[in-house]
Amino acid sequence: MTAYDHRHFQQVRWTIYIILILAYMLVFFHRMAPGSVSGDLTEAFGTSAAALGSLAAMYYYIYTAMQIPSGVLADTLGSRWAVLAGSLVAGVGSILFGLADTFAMASVGRFLVGLGVSTVFVGLMKSNSVWFSERQYGSISGLTLLLGNAGAIAATGPLALVLDHYDWRTVFVALGVFSIVLAVATWLKVYNKPEDAGFPSVREMEGKTAHAARDQHWLKDLRAVFANRKLWPGAVYDFGITGSFFGFVGLWAVPLLRDLHELDRSAASLYPTLATVAFAIGCLVAGMYSDRVGRRRPVLIGGAVVYFAVCLGLWLLPWGPGPLAMALFVALGLSAGCFVVAYAHAKEVTAPALAGMGIAFVNTGLFLGAALFQPIFGWIMDLLLLAAGRSDYGVAEYQGGLVLLCAFAALALAASLLLHETHCRNIHVKHD
Repeated sequence: MTAYDHRHFQQVRWTIYIILILAYMLVFFHRMAPGSVSGDLTEAFGTSAAALGSLAAMYYYIYTAMQIPSGVLADTLGSRWAVLAGSLVAGVGSILFGLADTFAMASVGRFLVGLGVSTVFVGLMKSNSVWFSERQYGSISGLTLLLGNAGAIAATGPLALVLDHYDWRTVFVALGVFSIVLAVATWLKVYNKPEDAGFPSVREMEGKTAHAARDQHWLKDLRAVFANRKLWPGAVYDFGITGSFFGFVGLWAVPLLRDLHELDRSAASLYPTLATVAFAIGCLVAGMYSDRVGRRRPVLIGGAVVYFAVCLGLWLLPWGPGPLAMALFVALGLSAGCFVVAYAHAKEVTAPALAGMGIAFVNTGLFLGAALFQPIFGWIMDLLLLAAGRSDYGVAEYQGGLVLLCAFAALALAASLLLHETHCRNIHVKHD
C-alpha cells in the first residue's frame, strides 16, 4: 500500500466536498425557487399558468439536454472543470434573471442558470466516486442529497420570509455573485482525483487494485452506456418519481394551496417546505439503509409503492390545510427520497471509468420528467379552465394536474420492478 498522510487526505477530500456541495445547494435553490416567486413573476411579466410553467421549466429543458454532455465532461476533463464552468455560467444567468425587464430576458437568464448548474451534480457525484470508498457510496450520495436539499428548503419557506423584506430581483443577483465566487474556489482548491493531489487512489488505500482508466474514445464509451439495458429502468424510475416531485413541489404546490385553500404565500410555502425537508431526510436514510443491508432494489421498489399511494391520496382524499395535508406532503418527500439509491445503482451497473456518464444517463430521466411535468400540468389546467368557461383556477383544474402526478408515479412503480440487484457492488469489477 502506498504511504500517504491520512490527515492531509481527509482535509483535502472534505475541502473539495464542501466547495462542490455549496455549488450543488445553489442547483437546488434555483430548481425550487419559482414556486415561491410565482406570484412575483406573474405580476412582473403578466404570464398565464402555461407560460409560468414554461419559464420555470426552461431550467429543466437545458438541464435535461446537458446531462449526457455533463457526464462526458466529468469523465474526460474531470469534476473540477465541469463545476467551475457551470458555476460561472449559472452566476451570469442568475444575475441576468434578476435584472430582466422582459419575459424573454427572464427566459434567457433561466436558460443560462439551467445550463450552468447542469454540470454541477454529475461533477459532484463523479468526484464522490473517486474520493470515497465504494462501500460508502450510497451513504455519501444520501448525505449529498440531504445537504443539497438545504438549498431547496431555502427556496421555499425561508425564501418566502426573505421576500417580505427584499425584492426577488435582489435575491437572484446576490446568488449569481455567490456562484461566481464558488467558481473561483473550485479553480483554486478542487482536484479531479486523489492522484492529482499526490495521494494514491482510494482503492489502493484499501489494498485493492485501482480501477482501469478509460481506454477508448468517449463516443464509444457513450454508446456503451446507452446500450446498457440495466441503466434504463433507473432513468424511467427517476423520470416518474423525482421528475414529478420536483415539478409539483417546485412550482404547483404553492399555487394549489393558494387558489384552493386561500393560503397566503408564507402559509402555503410551509407544505412544500415540509416535503423538501422530508425529501432530504429520505435521501440520507435511504442511502444509508441501502448500504447497510447491501441491497438496492427493495429500497427503490418500496419508495415507489409509497410514493404512488401518497399521490393517489393527494388526488382522491378530501384533504385541506392541517395535519392530513402535512402528513401527505411529508410522506411524499420521504418516499421520493429513495430515488437517491438509483444513482448508486447506476454507478454499479456501469464500468467504473464511465461512472459520470452512467449517473448522467439516469439523471437525464429525472430532469426530462420535471421538464415535461411542469408545463403539462399548466397546460391541463388551462385546457380545463377554457372548457369550463371560467376565469379562475379551481378544484377541477388542479384535480386534472393531480391525475398527471399519479400517472408519473405509476410509471416509476412499473420501472422499479425491472431494476437489477447489484448487492452494492460494481457488477463489472471482479471482487475477492
